[in-house]
Amino acid sequence: SGQHRVPRETARLLAPVGDPEKVICVGLNYHDHCQEQAVKVPKEPIIFSKFPSAITGPFDDIVHPQDTSVGSLVPTPTVPQGMALPAPLLSPQELDWEVELAAVIGKRGRHIEEAAALEHVLGFTVANDVSARDWQKRNGRQWLLSKTFDTFCPLGPAIVTREAVADVHNLWIRCSVNGHRMQDSNTSHLIFRVPTLIAWVSRFVTLVPGDILLTGTPAGVGLFRKPPVFLKRGDEVQCEIEELGTICNRVV
Repeated sequence: SGQHRVPRETARLLAPVGDPEKVICVGLNYHDHCQEQAVKVPKEPIIFSKFPSAITGPFDDIVHPQDTSVGSLVPTPTVPQGMALPAPLLSPQELDWEVELAAVIGKRGRHIEEAAALEHVLGFTVANDVSARDWQKRNGRQWLLSKTFDTFCPLGPAIVTREAVADVHNLWIRCSVNGHRMQDSNTSHLIFRVPTLIAWVSRFVTLVPGDILLTGTPAGVGLFRKPPVFLKRGDEVQCEIEELGTICNRVV
């Protein structure tokens, strides 16, 4: 309408969904991402999660965890012979970026048929699945812990309704760090598309309005560069998806 406007510089945009019941994530879901790490294309979706407390706004800071060894802050306990102590809880050093298409659930459902799956989607937004690679590789592959530190899920800048997106499976998807293009792909390279993912996940859990589904990242993450590149304090990460917008977060 042109009414009820406020200057952009006077407003802080929050994440469009700040406290969902579930943040569901998909691993190894782009053909080019599988190729860059020389792994086979999965035969079924690989599902993990982030905690909702990882969500932060589209232009808020990504907080690099403190460089502190938790194990050094407490006395070493005495344990019975034959029992092992956990390794020291060192703060992560290998922070990585992952631009992702995120679908926001708008209609409750369980055992959803793939043909009707998009009817359960309110819309789409941009996400950055920030990952601590050293923790992801730690002790049996700690996927959840490596990806769920506070602020490790920038989200936004808005929810674009399903009807407003021409073809969600044909959008360019990009990530830049300090102005250098790191990821440049298209959602046409998804292995399992949004309807397939919704049908698959709903076999196990009930999807409810507000749930967020991160659909995976394309090639170009820092871990598989030669040599690997990781985020440091002061870096600026920009994630953008055609028709959905751009999020930009500084590492502090």
